Amino acid sequence: MQHRELGRSGLHIAPLVLGGNVFGWTADEKTSFAVLDAFVAGGGNAIDTADGYSVWVPGHVGGESETIIGKWLKQRGRRDDVVIATKVGWEVNAENKGLSKSYIMRAVEGSLQRLQTDYIDLYQSHKDDESLPVTEPLEAYAQLIKEGKVRAIGASNFKPERLQAALDAAQQGLPRYESLQPLYNLYDREAFEHADLPIVQASGIGVIPYYGLAAGFLTGKYRSPADLQKSARGGGVGSKYLNDKGLKILHGLDAVAQRHGVTQAQVALAWLMQAPGITAPIASSTSPAQLQELLKAMSVQLTPQDVQELQG
Repeated sequence: MQHRELGRSGLHIAPLVLGGNVFGWTADEKTSFAVLDAFVAGGGNAIDTADGYSVWVPGHVGGESETIIGKWLKQRGRRDDVVIATKVGWEVNAENKGLSKSYIMRAVEGSLQRLQTDYIDLYQSHKDDESLPVTEPLEAYAQLIKEGKVRAIGASNFKPERLQAALDAAQQGLPRYESLQPLYNLYDREAFEHADLPIVQASGIGVIPYYGLAAGFLTGKYRSPADLQKSARGGGVGSKYLNDKGLKILHGLDAVAQRHGVTQAQVALAWLMQAPGITAPIASSTSPAQLQELLKAMSVQLTPQDVQELQG
């Protein structure tokens, strides 16, 4: 399997990144371990998480996903052959949020402890902190890189003009965001393609989009209001994706999937893997069997006709 370099970071990853948002939420520790085992056995090597996963669950305080990944890394002895990406800046609670230098320096220690490692491969600004100049988090990251606690940095949920400003600041001696993690999939295309893609292509930074399957909608399992009861994410899927546009995309997915003898999810991820500017989409899984299906997307080769049909 051919790995791809993430920007100019020196980090080389498989074409699919495993999302850790479900670990400790809809996947308990035992299931999470099984999914992680299946992922590396199938050729995957990059795992994405965040210190804020999963504060949205009643009773959770954040760090649940990192804790599970850290236990797995320790028990399996896999630290040296996987790329760990985590994030800082989401509101964990009223006192723990944002991208101030002092907060980043404090938050990274929590992530390192939970992940049971002394370095993070890719440390990402989870969302921009517009109350601060773009240089402030970069100054924190510069110190962490110098200390060997972080290898490379990335940005997520940044407005194009703020991302460009951060890239410009990096030319003055500060570290450079080597990756962008945007919302991007067959349904959610306009914002990334019109505003972000020109920047990432001009600067040569990598892209690891989240919601590659549109919260499960692009698997094809949500086709009517009754289907929305199938999972914890169904409500959000229905309000955003279950409409004429979404159903048209599913129709295209059905046709291409049937032609290749694969699933709709595999086609949706393969489209992302082959899209301009994309390094590797992120996808999460709550079972080893589901994960095995997602991994097969790495071997699906779409034709220009397929891409045209999918994009409408």
